[in-house]
Amino acid sequence: MAADLYKQAGVDIDAGNEAAKRYAKIGKMAGRPEVIGGIGGFSGGFRLDVTKYPEPLLVSGTDGVGTKIKVAFATNRHDTIGIDCVAMCVNDILTSGAEPLFFLDYLAVNTLDVDVAEAVVSGVAKGCQEAGCALIGGETAEMGDVYKRGDYDLAGTAVGVVNASAAINGSAMTKGDVIIGLASNGVHSNGYSLVRKLLLDAGVGYGDELPGFRGTVGDELLTPTAIYVKPVHQLLENGVNIRGMAHITGGGLVDNLPRTIPDGLSARLRVGSWHVRPVFEWLQKQAGMSFTEAARVWNMGVGYVVVVPREEADAALAILAKAGQTATVIGEIVPGDGTVLWEGAKD
Repeated sequence: MAADLYKQAGVDIDAGNEAAKRYAKIGKMAGRPEVIGGIGGFSGGFRLDVTKYPEPLLVSGTDGVGTKIKVAFATNRHDTIGIDCVAMCVNDILTSGAEPLFFLDYLAVNTLDVDVAEAVVSGVAKGCQEAGCALIGGETAEMGDVYKRGDYDLAGTAVGVVNASAAINGSAMTKGDVIIGLASNGVHSNGYSLVRKLLLDAGVGYGDELPGFRGTVGDELLTPTAIYVKPVHQLLENGVNIRGMAHITGGGLVDNLPRTIPDGLSARLRVGSWHVRPVFEWLQKQAGMSFTEAARVWNMGVGYVVVVPREEADAALAILAKAGQTATVIGEIVPGDGTVLWEGAKD
């Protein structure tokens, strides 16, 4: 009786219980030996290895996937958006040099479709696997009077650790350091409000194909955000002196790179020194933007930046290549006021 009344009010207890059972199985895909218990309890436990981290500094980050989620709705494809959610969080905490330990997700829905929820959370687990962290728990909330039918929202939180003396904050940067750009997978998870508007204005649908796009427009736009944890930790484990890092998200290179640059310095970037995917060329042209304007909205082919001493740049590139990560030198640190300076940009 109570369950029926609650269902009439918009919350299906039985669907929630079924989803929880599926989540518990999914969670086993992305585990770590330090996890105490598992998905299904009221909280998750994690035993920190203090032999590996004798001076532990916990680092956390929370994010969502923005209006990229609208592309998932429109194409009825929900198995990759969870990877984006994990990527947005773990890449952020990675900039300190932290190792991601565990992740928690929050899924809010209009009406719980167990199959859709399972697809979304399976994507979260895949992202955690790629990042090497555990999916330790989460929450699913059915809120029919907040979201439209068929809609949901997804957010997550990652927690990681780094030894305090090894934390990276950009303060060690100096004139002449080299900026290495790690290639993006595409648009990642930023700028989709404008992307969707440009598609609408151009009369382009998600099932259409455009020159240079990988498959359909929907295929291109749902390509998951790259997770940079493993290649960057290869640099750290091989003793590369990383002096600063930036995750290139909303605001692009223009706004994100300066967040890690100390006073008195700037980043000089060479346009043309890295590969720009056709999707960015199409978006830039459709928007009527210069390259530097577009680089404040989208990542334009560089999803993550690592700053190293010039004498270590070749070694860093070799390590990244061995790890399967496409990367190239895109600029250097120069005297300045903390802004990004462009070389070779045509406005």
